[in-house]
Amino acid sequence: MTLPKGFGGGGGGASRADVEGMIGKRIENYTGLITLSYLGAFFATMFGTMVGYLYYPWAYASASGHYAMIVLTVVEAIGYIFCVKVGEEGTTKKSNGQITAALVATTAIMLYVALYVS
Repeated sequence: MTLPKGFGGGGGGASRADVEGMIGKRIENYTGLITLSYLGAFFATMFGTMVGYLYYPWAYASASGHYAMIVLTVVEAIGYIFCVKVGEEGTTKKSNGQITAALVATTAIMLYVALYVS
């Protein structure tokens, strides 16, 4: 097994300490990446359902598309909050403002689509 630079003693395999060191990477600084992933998932959901009820209106009614988009967005938001809070557990980092901004923006877009797009 080829190990990343800085792991292993030059011998053959990896020691238990090396494996634990590779698995235990710190992720508290990944909040921005997690936020971008959430927004990417949100826009993929939004445009995917939009394609469904613009190109296949006979099979995918507008109300059904709105419902699917809202439910998927709620599931994505719960997962986003969980990922950020678990990633920052045990640290002094506070990302509540970033979480709030992302969730308020996606909620505003969802409300606009649900109320004005049909």
